[in-house]
Amino acid sequence: MSIPRDEHPRPQMERDTWRCLNGEWDFAFDFSDSGKARGMAENGCYPDKILVPFCPESELSGIHYTDFIPACWYRRSFSLSDEERKGRVLLHFGAVDYHAEVYVNGTCAGSHEGGYTSFTFDITSLTHAGENTLCVYARDDVRSGLQPAGKQSTAYASRGCFYTRTTGIWQTVWLEFVPEQYIQSLRLLPDAMNGTLQLDAALVNAAGAVMTVTASLHGEPVAEKTVRCASDRVSCTLDIPDAQLWSPEAPVLYDLQLCLHGSGADDLVHSYFGLRTVEWHERKFFLNGKPRFMRMVLDQGFYPDGIYTAPTDAALARDIELSQNLGFNGARMHEKVFEERWLYHADRMGYLVWAEFPNWGVDVTTPRGLEIMLPQWLDSMKRDFSHPSIIGWCPLNETFDIPLDDGRHAQDDEVIRQIYLTTKAVDASRPVIDVSGFFHVETDIYDLHDYEQYP
Repeated sequence: MSIPRDEHPRPQMERDTWRCLNGEWDFAFDFSDSGKARGMAENGCYPDKILVPFCPESELSGIHYTDFIPACWYRRSFSLSDEERKGRVLLHFGAVDYHAEVYVNGTCAGSHEGGYTSFTFDITSLTHAGENTLCVYARDDVRSGLQPAGKQSTAYASRGCFYTRTTGIWQTVWLEFVPEQYIQSLRLLPDAMNGTLQLDAALVNAAGAVMTVTASLHGEPVAEKTVRCASDRVSCTLDIPDAQLWSPEAPVLYDLQLCLHGSGADDLVHSYFGLRTVEWHERKFFLNGKPRFMRMVLDQGFYPDGIYTAPTDAALARDIELSQNLGFNGARMHEKVFEERWLYHADRMGYLVWAEFPNWGVDVTTPRGLEIMLPQWLDSMKRDFSHPSIIGWCPLNETFDIPLDDGRHAQDDEVIRQIYLTTKAVDASRPVIDVSGFFHVETDIYDLHDYEQYP
């Protein structure tokens, strides 16, 4: 059987030493949510098969069960060689909805909360050369009011603008083999006006190492810098001569290579960046110093056969191509954190993007909503910060500052304000819409949703 969605899931942080774990897994429903007590991670019974990364509600998964799924379990084996275990073995999940616990050879490797954000576990100490067993437990409740669910329906069937739910694994699962000293994450901030790129890297065990950063265009090196690492964070600025700017008309992308030279094996990471400026003033939006009218679609990211997951990588790009062919220059990623491959295609195709969060499902009438949503929103911003296609952030959609029967209001303005202020503190380079649509509290752009259907 061919492996579905086997392209590298993270083009801005790509290594050659990785292995896709998509494909056929053992699967079991856990309607009573008692699987942990029944030892599902050690020797449980998995009567079904599922095709990962498609959720069990989808046709492509082979399960196609569309009723509510309180919990479910996944299992598969994978083999490791002595060579692959020389450094660190990292296990990555693009997204699991909603609460996930991961077990390797019967031992818990960690847990994660959030159905739209990526996560990673270092599983080196839990593995051995030869066959290993991986189990994933996923718990989901879109009716709780305590988890971001986006446009997932809280009723049995789809209704209005709410659609079939997604439970469990819905993005790529993969292994990555890295040395003991390695690059953990990148943050790329372009300054097109001055022809520079600010690079910040988070490292692991890297004190005393040296990192070389090389930028290339069309295969020709244009800038290089070597920096010494005093700790597990390092920053540098690349000067880009004769800088070519990224725009919808000419989406120029520079290749970026990072090599961490430590006491052992080198860590080599491939990435890319685009140079562009974003400004907002005089009631206008400016891209690279010129006013830019945003003629955009609302992209909800649902697929008939895969629900939240595109059937192929080409289908991701096809959505953007169709929109551009109709004369649109971008999209608001609506009530969903899209997978990184979609953003990669937006980068290379010159598609403007407003990044949003699936806040529907979280009660924002109390600070508890802030406690639940803000860490997940910040995780999504951290993951997607470096994409040149993203020209704005929109953490919330259509909250309502109206009185309720119990005397409260349908939103807590301070919850909204703190989400806006935190977003601005993390990224001052892009505009932020606090709440798209209706009741703004503190915002860079005042937008309005007009549903009048009479021309």
